[in-house]
Amino acid sequence: MLISRPRVRMFAGASLLVTAAMFATACQSDETSSGSGDSSASAKATTGATADAAGDKDSAGGSSAKTPGAKDKGAQDGSGADTGNGERGKVGQVCGANDISWSTRDESQAGGYILVMAKAKAGITCVLPAALPTVAFGSDGTEAGPAEQSVGPAVTLSGSTTAYAGVNPKTTNDNNGKELDSIIVAVGDEDANPVSLPVGTITVDRPVVTNWHTSPADAVPFGGGTDQ
Repeated sequence: MLISRPRVRMFAGASLLVTAAMFATACQSDETSSGSGDSSASAKATTGATADAAGDKDSAGGSSAKTPGAKDKGAQDGSGADTGNGERGKVGQVCGANDISWSTRDESQAGGYILVMAKAKAGITCVLPAALPTVAFGSDGTEAGPAEQSVGPAVTLSGSTTAYAGVNPKTTNDNNGKELDSIIVAVGDEDANPVSLPVGTITVDRPVVTNWHTSPADAVPFGGGTDQ
């Protein structure tokens, strides 16, 4: 059977169109697959970067959290206070005169002296430093000198613990001196709240005071009584 040329051309043209359509479809499928792969890789890269950033932030946060802890520990340790034996020990709050309940008592030993008693007020724990108490007499600024050759250890006041210091208002053997009926006591020269304690009538001339002691028997101001 003979096929006319126009019909052959028509079949050839249709064949070319089908081939072209199949080729275009294949290309589009490849491009879609490639695009999906690129998008997936991009998403994975973004997720990884976000996770890394979060990890870095957590690490930085952990470091920051440690720093205040270390600082707080240093603040709690403090520099310590002189314990009286050449060493420094950790202590709490230093007492002020207004942290203490004060009282006095006349004693006859060693020619007579005033026993000063210091006890922390309820709910307070504080430290009397290893130094002489400040004891002054009258408005002229007369202060008691040391009755002992060296300072004693610091004393922690809390609860029923009581500290004692002995004051000899007159260490001379003559009739000189001024008469007073109170003494002024403070915890060191920097104490902003000294207290005035009634003691009865006393004659003051070259007074001395002992260190703080935890036993009243250790707070006797021996060594007074000069010939001047």
